[in-house]
Amino acid sequence: METQPLKTNYREALRHKVFGVVRDIVAMTGQPAFVIGGFVRDLLLGIPSQDIDIVVQGSGIELATSVSRRFPGSHLSVFKSFGTAMIKAGGAEIEFVGARKESYRADSRKPIVEDGTIEDDQRRRDFTINALALSLNPETFGDIVDPFGGVEDLRAGIIRTPLDPDVTFSDDPLRMLRGIRFATRLGFTIDDATLDGMQRMAPRIEIISQERITEELMKSMETASAPSMTWKLLDKVGLLKFILPELAAMRGVERRGKFAHKDNFFHTMQVLDGVAAESSDVWLRWAALFHDIGKPRTKRFVDGVGWTFQNHNYVGAKMLPKIFTRLKLPLGEPLKFVQKLVNLHMRPIVLSEDIVTDSAVRRLLFEAGDDVEALMTLCEADITSRNEEKVQRFLRNFKIVRRKMKEIEEKDHVRNFQPPVTGEEVMKTFGIAPSRPVGVIKEAIKEAILDGVIRNDYAEAYNLMLAEGEKLGLTPVAGAAPDPAKLTPAQ
Repeated sequence: METQPLKTNYREALRHKVFGVVRDIVAMTGQPAFVIGGFVRDLLLGIPSQDIDIVVQGSGIELATSVSRRFPGSHLSVFKSFGTAMIKAGGAEIEFVGARKESYRADSRKPIVEDGTIEDDQRRRDFTINALALSLNPETFGDIVDPFGGVEDLRAGIIRTPLDPDVTFSDDPLRMLRGIRFATRLGFTIDDATLDGMQRMAPRIEIISQERITEELMKSMETASAPSMTWKLLDKVGLLKFILPELAAMRGVERRGKFAHKDNFFHTMQVLDGVAAESSDVWLRWAALFHDIGKPRTKRFVDGVGWTFQNHNYVGAKMLPKIFTRLKLPLGEPLKFVQKLVNLHMRPIVLSEDIVTDSAVRRLLFEAGDDVEALMTLCEADITSRNEEKVQRFLRNFKIVRRKMKEIEEKDHVRNFQPPVTGEEVMKTFGIAPSRPVGVIKEAIKEAILDGVIRNDYAEAYNLMLAEGEKLGLTPVAGAAPDPAKLTPAQ
């Protein structure tokens, strides 16, 4: 880990009016106050932050109320049950809380809270880099309060607990996920003792609500430039099998004679980072994470052929509703999007291996619809191999697929298309009620367009409807004719 350059002019940030107001108030009350936690960490790292936490040895609500009176236009929110208050002013959110010390029961992450000192408050923090404080008291204004070596850990790029990690993680197991998220976000290393503590305390994660767990996972998936680090660390410390066992099941390589398959977990990590390098779309990143989730269930060994994962894309897509439900992920459009990409992710790869026919490209455009670009991003990231020549060959072929897609879309307009002849027109033309022949005719028109037998054109589709109706023994009613409003002038 490279040494992190820390900002030395951090006191400039304390020029925000709120800090001076707090200093003036505590000078009168004699109750020490400090800005603490993530704001201080990010300040030293040179990362902009508008979330400010101020801890006071006394009542946070009383201090916030006094401060708000000196900020015309500020908005004060008080949360009496938590003993906290928040002020929104000048684009910043400032939370005030009284210093406290905490103790925990073995069966809960909800602490027993008592009033405490700044030292007590720092001791209860999750990591040394989050226990840093800056004094807002007149005599020591701007001085760093660092009882656990957080500055040195920041400089060294280390995630470490201020107390015995077993105590820190047993008290609140969610801290394990927070540590992994910070390591991912900042590119830091988790120190060995803290990693060992995570491994020992991993089963304790089961007392944490799924909503809180998923919130941490989403933060990593949304913001990390290389989100695979989160999942690799979860696997390393034994948390993955509790959180996403389907992903943990992908780990490992099995060999039979000369045949071996790749480690599908680490392949997935490569694909996830490849997608993240191209897109910040969080649901595309989840699709990358899940694209091969069906492989463990479909793995088979075929003599003379080797390992196969037939239909893993279809099986994976079918697994996703239960996984999304368990993880408390949204079941609407995000699930549909991820399912679609998981189900279709093999299609462009097959196209890139074979001759790229217009028909195959039409079908891909039709089924992927507006998500075709996301699908191609996923599929290009899915090309991983130690054979660089193979990778480059596939990527060259993908360029051909993309070019074909553009040409065919401009010519045939098949993305998200509906057959030019509607079911209502089929029923009206042949004088029939809703029935199987209506679906048969519409399907024949759709397939003919996708196969390039006819163009995506109303007149051609109408004529095919008549021909398909004749095959089914249907006769147009007297006076049936194409809708002139749908015919182009040339027709």
